[in-house]
Amino acid sequence: MNLSSTAAEEFSRSRMLRLQTLIRLRWLAVAGQIATILFVAMFLKFPLPVGYCLSLVAISIVLNIYLAQRNPSTRRLTPVSAMLVLGFDVLQLSGLLFMTGGLANPFSILICVPVIISSASLPMSRTLLLGLVTFFSVSVLGFYSLPLPWYEGTQLEIPRVFLFGVWIAIVSTTAFAAFYAYRVSAEANALAGALSATELALQREQHLSAIDGLAAAAAHELGTPLATISVVAKEMQRAIGPDSPFHEDVQLLTSQSERCRDILQRLTTLSAEDEEHMRRLPFSSLIEEVVAPHREFGIELISSIDAKTENEPVSRRNAGILFGLGNLMENAVDFACDEVTIKARYDANIVEIVITDDGPGYSQHMIQQIGEPYMKHRSGSQLDKAGGLGLGLFIAKTLLERSGANLKFNNLKYPETGAQVSIRWPRSELDVF
Repeated sequence: MNLSSTAAEEFSRSRMLRLQTLIRLRWLAVAGQIATILFVAMFLKFPLPVGYCLSLVAISIVLNIYLAQRNPSTRRLTPVSAMLVLGFDVLQLSGLLFMTGGLANPFSILICVPVIISSASLPMSRTLLLGLVTFFSVSVLGFYSLPLPWYEGTQLEIPRVFLFGVWIAIVSTTAFAAFYAYRVSAEANALAGALSATELALQREQHLSAIDGLAAAAAHELGTPLATISVVAKEMQRAIGPDSPFHEDVQLLTSQSERCRDILQRLTTLSAEDEEHMRRLPFSSLIEEVVAPHREFGIELISSIDAKTENEPVSRRNAGILFGLGNLMENAVDFACDEVTIKARYDANIVEIVITDDGPGYSQHMIQQIGEPYMKHRSGSQLDKAGGLGLGLFIAKTLLERSGANLKFNNLKYPETGAQVSIRWPRSELDVF
């Protein structure tokens, strides 16, 4: 859908990391690093290259101040810029770990944090590159580092097998946590983008439904100035007489003002006649409005209504229901080979519409995921023709469920082929008149 590109652009920008967020996280890291260095050196009195360690922390402080001063707090970083900022954090922490025992340092697990942040907000390619830098740093620290600070006169020997286990733990934790954060973030952003597109679709349908009222309002507002023009034109026609060179012009002005008045009168009359129709929508009219736009696509449309009671459901015109049902009809027509059937029924408690096509149907693995945003798979060669089932189906499902409907998607039983969707409302939800 065209709406998806707008929503995708909006939410891809919203996923960009804000520089202020990274600056605040780094201040938190700097505070923790300074507190740890001073605690180990002054309270535990372990031999520690305090000067070198604080120098690395000072570099982070200077960089943070520089970034905060040169950029507005609302700036969002490009993926490359964010990767470079997070990459510096990996290298700075690697330097601190090198001087404080390498992988034997209990804080070495923190080296995976920048990768996890990246996986939640940056493209996969940038996260993989940052992950490679982290992997290389952790591997170097596994072989080369200064001894772990310990009590004076005692050198703590860490077995190689233990360091290897720590290396595996850090690498696996980084990979697992990063993948988990990426999946959660991707699903949340896909859902948010799809819901945004849903709102845009609903707003468009409501805007189209409001055009009739706008036409009536415009006709009413134009009526007064047009009447004034008509009166002035008639006065001028009587004043100048038939021999005036302006007589024909004034006569034309009078006739055209009368024509405009007739047009506005028809608009007003049409709106008054259709106002009740536009507000009330009988169930049969709802079916016809959904089916009618798809009659010219070479697919036979067979509709029927099974009435179990005499009183037909009458609802208020709902742009969400019309858009949702229209989208389901469009999908059925896109995938159908020859025909689409629309079976509707209602009784005192239930209102139901069942749309069935004779196409290839849904693939088995898709049945459990149908209605998820941006899902684009359906079995059969007609996939290329129809363009997949993704955001449009999600929007339709969301809008119909908002109206109180319950949707079920399934395939026809063998030997028949085709997909079927059932939309069912409690009559109390749909029948409001």
